[in-house]
Formats: sequence, C-alpha cells, structure tokens
Amino acid sequence: MSWDRVRGHADVKQSFRGAFAAGRLGQSFLFVGPDGVGKQLFARELAKALLCERPPAPLTACDHCPGCAQVEAETHPDYHTLRTPAGKQELPVDEMRAFCARLARKPSRGNRTVGVVIDADDFNAESANSFLKTLEEPPPGAVLVLIATGLDRQLPTILSRCQVVRFQPLNAADVARVLEAEGVEDPARRERLARLAGGSVARAVALDDDAIWQVRETLIAGVASPRPNFAKLAEAWQKFVEDAGDDSAAKRTRASVVIGFLVDALRQALRLALGSEVGGLDPADEPRLRALAERHGPDRLLELIEKCVEADYRVERRVQLILVIESVLEQVTRVPK
Repeated sequence: MSWDRVRGHADVKQSFRGAFAAGRLGQSFLFVGPDGVGKQLFARELAKALLCERPPAPLTACDHCPGCAQVEAETHPDYHTLRTPAGKQELPVDEMRAFCARLARKPSRGNRTVGVVIDADDFNAESANSFLKTLEEPPPGAVLVLIATGLDRQLPTILSRCQVVRFQPLNAADVARVLEAEGVEDPARRERLARLAGGSVARAVALDDDAIWQVRETLIAGVASPRPNFAKLAEAWQKFVEDAGDDSAAKRTRASVVIGFLVDALRQALRLALGSEVGGLDPADEPRLRALAERHGPDRLLELIEKCVEADYRVERRVQLILVIESVLEQVTRVPK
C-alpha cells in the first residue's frame, strides 16, 4: 500500500488516519521539518489517498487506479502543485495567483481537490498575501499542504491559517532502507551514508557521489595545511555546488553536506585536542586532524564548530551560498598568530 513507501513518521500517519476516520480532516496544513525527510513524499501519498478511485481502506491509495497514476505523474486534474521556478529565489506572485485560480475550479472527478506548495520557504510578502484568501476560505473539498523547513520564514497570517505538522529526521535504519531501494547495494556503503546523513535521505543521496569525497579530500587537506589557500578552497567548494545545475535545493544540499564534513573533522580534532581517543580515523586524516588540534586548541575549535553550525542554518534560510562559503572558509583557514 502507498503509505508503506513513507519511511518513519508513524505518528503523523496515525494522526491523519484518525482525523479522516473521525471526519475531522483539516483543509490547510503546514508541513515543517528538515529537507529530505519525506515531507514531499508524504504530501503526494496523502493526495493519492484522497483522490484514489478504488481505495482499499480509508485514506489509503490503491496505487493502481488512473487517479493514483495521474497523481504520481502530476497530471491529475484535481491535483495541483506549485514550485519555485528554476533560477528564482522566491515564489513569484503571478505563479501563486495562477495556482489559486486552479484550486478555485470545481473538481473534475470526485469531490476533492489537493493543492501542494512545495517551496513554502520561498514565499515573499506578495505571494504569501495573495494566498491568504484561499487559505482563509479554501474551496469546498480542497486540502492544501504547504511544505517548509521551519516556522520562522512564514508570515503570522500564514501560520494562523494552517495546522502545523512536524516531521522529524529519519533514523539511520530508515535512511539505509531507502538507499537500498534506490539501488545502493553495498551494505557498508549504505551504513556509512546513513550515519553521515543526519536523518535526511536527500543528504544521503548527495553523499553517494564520488565528487563530494574528492571535495572533502581537498577541503580537509587544505584547511589542515600550514598555509591554507583560501581562493583554491573556495573555488573547489563553489564548483561542487554549481555542478548541481539550476536546482537551488540541490545546491543548498551540496553546500550543507560540505559544512557537515567540516563540522565532523573539527569535532574529531577537538577530541584529539582534549586528549580523547578517536577510533576509526582514516590514516590520511589523522595527521591533518592532529595538525588542526595543535594549531587551534579546544576553545578555538569549539568556536569554529559553532560558526559552521550557524553557516548551515544560513544555507537553510536561503542566504546566498557564495557568501556562506566565503564566511566559513575565512574562519577555518585563519591561522592563529
């Protein structure tokens, strides 16, 4: 059944099933949680369950009828999605008005319409305000889902009109199962990717790329060298990010993954600086991490970890990536006097 494809989030599934069975399913939802944990998949499976023509159980899609196939292909006349256009940083108001106009039409089949705003983090004031009337008075039978990473980018008027549904990071076992389904055959590789992914399938998939391990090698060796080359490191990191193409979410994921590598290296260096044993170090990494530990010491390493965590938050909040990259590298390549 379709819900089996959604790993984790058992409490969210149960909440929706319970509300549907009781006839209390809401109309406007804001899905919040980290990128890559299944919010968009959950929204699509919810749409299939609501628009399925032969549901085998309440709020469950059959996955075989024309309605399910059309939702999967995003061609169902009563299923509408809105994304930020390629190359744009915000949802244009014209796109939002067209989306609202589609939602206002009577359902073509059945009595339901489902609308999903996939990039609700990208609202600007105009597009958010143009959506308020639809949120305040959804068309009869419409279910609206907004997908975001957090609450802080949403206007209070949006928040007050939506039921917030929180999605947590997946556990490593669930991430590994998704990777297996995606064709990652080596169990050891799956385990490593799942461990480093921080509960995000998108991050795990991004890590399954030889290019990122080459970037990691360049950066760890570079920041640990006696005289780090800021320009060379910035160029390597920026090229890796830009190689994602026009997909802004993929670019952010790549930038964030590299920050994660730096945080991991700094934490290992911190343990060494404190005299703790660090097992499982790569033979090539150990002298570099010891050099970092000796150069910076525990206090500065803690400060650098905090700077990287702040930078990762800025990536999530859509700050221009080159500014984030340069800010991080300016900190980690600074050699103490």
